[in-house]
Amino acid sequence: MGIRLLSMISGVKQFNKLHSILTRNQISDVPKGHFAVYVGETEKKRYVVPIAYLNQPSFQELLRKSEEEFGFHHPMGGLTIPCNEDAFFHVTSRLNRA
Repeated sequence: MGIRLLSMISGVKQFNKLHSILTRNQISDVPKGHFAVYVGETEKKRYVVPIAYLNQPSFQELLRKSEEEFGFHHPMGGLTIPCNEDAFFHVTSRLNRA
């Protein structure tokens, strides 16, 4: 009985630790249906964009540049797009109008 109780307590502690890590890393300011990207050539700024952009060829081109530059290792911990902000605004403003 005592051993079973100790293993249950250990399991709860592991669950709480995992939950704490996931909650801490969760970005609460990204609404459902959106994702965060980091944009910039030197200084990176964070932007939240709709998931629908992923289907657009112009945004996919930005993603290809990101893949060429970073592969699957993004230094900011999130999707990093290596273009200047003006180019990013140009692409996203055209997508917003469509």
